[in-house]
Amino acid sequence: MRRREFITGIGGAALWPIGAHAQQGERVRRIGVMVPATADDLEYQPRIGAFLQALALLGWTVGRNVRIDTRWPGGNPAEVRRHATELIALAPDVVLPIGARP
Repeated sequence: MRRREFITGIGGAALWPIGAHAQQGERVRRIGVMVPATADDLEYQPRIGAFLQALALLGWTVGRNVRIDTRWPGGNPAEVRRHATELIALAPDVVLPIGARP
């Protein structure tokens, strides 16, 4: 083997992991949120807003490294089951069930 071919092969092999790492994007995490209200319920809007702000403070940005799937089934038990089934089918990394206020 010639010396130049050997050095070129070593140099290329050493740079390959750097190039491969640079091409990989950040994994997008998925959060499923179940809210026991309708989307226009003013009581739960501040809670969702606070949740999103807390995520942002921790470095989570919707569309960049986290996706949030929110379901608003209201108080109907059949709708709660249907929406819960939908959320689980999406295979989220975590599910946040928001409880009803007493």
